[in-house]
Amino acid sequence: MLARFGKIDNIDTCDTFTHEGSLPQKIRNPKDLRAFYRLMNSKDVTHEAILRAHREGVLKSIEQMDSPVLVLHDATELDFTNHHSLEDLGQIGNGHHRGYIAQNSLAVDANRREVIGLLQQVLHHRIRVPKKEGTAKKRERESRESRLWITGTEPLPASWQLIDVCDQGADTFEFLEHEFKSKRRFLIRASHNRAILLGHGDAATCESSQLRDFARKLPVAGTWTLRVTSKVETSTSKKKGTQKGKKRKARDANMAVAFASVQIKAPHQKRGSHGNEPLPMWVVRVWEVDPPQGEERLEWFLLTNEPIETFEDAYRVVGWYECRWIVEEYHKGMKTGCQIESPQFTTESGLKPTIALLSIVALTLLKMRDASRRTDAKTRKATEFISAAYVTVLSGWRHSKERLDWSVYDFM
Repeated sequence: MLARFGKIDNIDTCDTFTHEGSLPQKIRNPKDLRAFYRLMNSKDVTHEAILRAHREGVLKSIEQMDSPVLVLHDATELDFTNHHSLEDLGQIGNGHHRGYIAQNSLAVDANRREVIGLLQQVLHHRIRVPKKEGTAKKRERESRESRLWITGTEPLPASWQLIDVCDQGADTFEFLEHEFKSKRRFLIRASHNRAILLGHGDAATCESSQLRDFARKLPVAGTWTLRVTSKVETSTSKKKGTQKGKKRKARDANMAVAFASVQIKAPHQKRGSHGNEPLPMWVVRVWEVDPPQGEERLEWFLLTNEPIETFEDAYRVVGWYECRWIVEEYHKGMKTGCQIESPQFTTESGLKPTIALLSIVALTLLKMRDASRRTDAKTRKATEFISAAYVTVLSGWRHSKERLDWSVYDFM
């Protein structure tokens, strides 16, 4: 059944279905195709309805867990430029493409680094902004993209078990203040050399500094070796779009970490809705001590409300941030594994629930792929990750009989 929506690694799809092309190419049986269209165009089947049902199950699973849960927030562009009947899509890419900015919030077990589910997905329309829009007008506009980080957290409970993990795009004082008041933990990669106060004491007596300048002078708290994979760096320009740059070579990087308590000062010129009080938190600097000649130094500045008192504390939050790659893998699963940009609909009311459905299917594919790579893949039952109905269908097709004892490895 899962193969109807795509393939992963070397798994062949069923004869009737393929992962490539539009829905008529994916679902070759005309009756099945018409049934799918009827379902997606039903007034009760909406993007939010599908996502809400899934989210309720994810939150129940989290309540039964003892370990902390990372909520990885990130956006990806969904390109529907060739869907000419959809007139209201927003600009994406270099401005010549049309589609959605999909802001996803992915729950991951912090200890096992296993995907739990999708807690939020916002399909954002980028609007055309007046060229001379002032700072005050931009701050008041509800559609500004900097608010997507806040929207992505709206369904989340106020629980210290949850840890919001965000990249540099979330480094706005508005979002930092929102997270500070959320009663959740957070970990955000700093993008700006912000004005800060040193320590958590009385703001009137604390010394002032700049975030990066101060963090780079902190003493080393500990070191370790990190395996860095090869990567082709990309850049984006308005005229040329995405460009491939130089290739990063794989290497074992010697990493160091330092930390300190600080207070982030509110900017003099407001670019969002926030107060003026400084926000107490910790800065964690992570950097490569001796990068090879010609290679760019690895360096992160992380902001968190998780108390950092020891090297072990700092190393733990660095590990949380390293899990961000999981949401990037999820986006690949949406686009490549499920071909989420290929369904042809004439209305957004049919397209949006299809995006929600395929986004959840992509979760299942990612869970199964990661589980199959673990050392216990041959002993863990497939039904821990997937419905028994799917195992029944696939094992019946393979062995001509039901095999609910199949392991994760067997299923993959």
